[in-house]
Amino acid sequence: MNLAQFPRRHYTPYQTPIEYLPRLTRLLGGPDIYIKRDDLLGLAAGGNKTRKLEYLMADALAKGCDTVITCGAVQSNHCRLTLAAAVKEGLKCHLVLEERVPNSYNPDASGNNYLFRLLGVEGIRVVKGGSDMMGEMKRVADELAAQGRIPYIIPGGGSNEIGALGYVSCAEEILTQLHDMDLNIDRIVCASGSAGTHAGLVAGMIGNNANIPVVGIGVNRKKDIQTEAVFTLANKLLTKLGARTAAEPADVVVFDDYVGPGYSLPTPAMVEAVQMLAREEGILLDPVYTGKAMSGMIDLIRKGYFQKGEKVLFVHTGGSPALYAYTDVTLHGVR
Repeated sequence: MNLAQFPRRHYTPYQTPIEYLPRLTRLLGGPDIYIKRDDLLGLAAGGNKTRKLEYLMADALAKGCDTVITCGAVQSNHCRLTLAAAVKEGLKCHLVLEERVPNSYNPDASGNNYLFRLLGVEGIRVVKGGSDMMGEMKRVADELAAQGRIPYIIPGGGSNEIGALGYVSCAEEILTQLHDMDLNIDRIVCASGSAGTHAGLVAGMIGNNANIPVVGIGVNRKKDIQTEAVFTLANKLLTKLGARTAAEPADVVVFDDYVGPGYSLPTPAMVEAVQMLAREEGILLDPVYTGKAMSGMIDLIRKGYFQKGEKVLFVHTGGSPALYAYTDVTLHGVR
């Protein structure tokens, strides 16, 4: 697929590594576990949104915009990285934060809230959970336009057919690395949230005829809603790329068993996963996305869904700064 036809900024001057996790593999007694370290991507503290922002920021710059607006939860990794990309490009940034858990926003909190301030965000607007986030961002855009500014709206998670090109690119990077490593992976596992990462990987594998299934562990929505979101976006990407094949419903695998009481709300299994990766492999997961995704993979290994002899690649999408807003929970468990 010809990704070079789309404008792109470059924020990571290297491929993120694929590492074997011998201690975790031995502990769980299941498949051989590998990890794609997208937590080591460029921009402030890394994470999967960096790949999406390479395409989104290129589009914003091509349109002559001077300000970017995006949205997310109160500890949003996507907001942190969008702000960092804006700083790097000399643009201003406004954030619309959704209190998905009532009264959860604390301007003096650690984690990503601290980084918003450190990176010099121009404006933060906090709205109630369930708000029309696109409508809220358009209000901010209208206010800025009235001041003579040229705003560019980036959807939550950067998950449209521009941003998700970043994970088509990641799929191609993975395939190149696997070839160079003489490593034949059976399945890929990733967190499935705003759908861009999951859909991009699915589209990338289909478009390259790789035949490697992608398993998404949902972190926010019910299985049927999430499956449709990933399926729709994957096919939009394949159409945009001019691929000769389309995704089939069977290509989108989503488990919604590990969300717990809701998005960003801790679960005992998430705490176990975060502690396990830290103490067995020295790798930090975040409590909202990768912690829950890893908890799902661990449970599926224990249940025999992933079997001994398989080789499974977990895509670490980053987010570790959010750990510092969950210190008590991740050390002492859910109370």
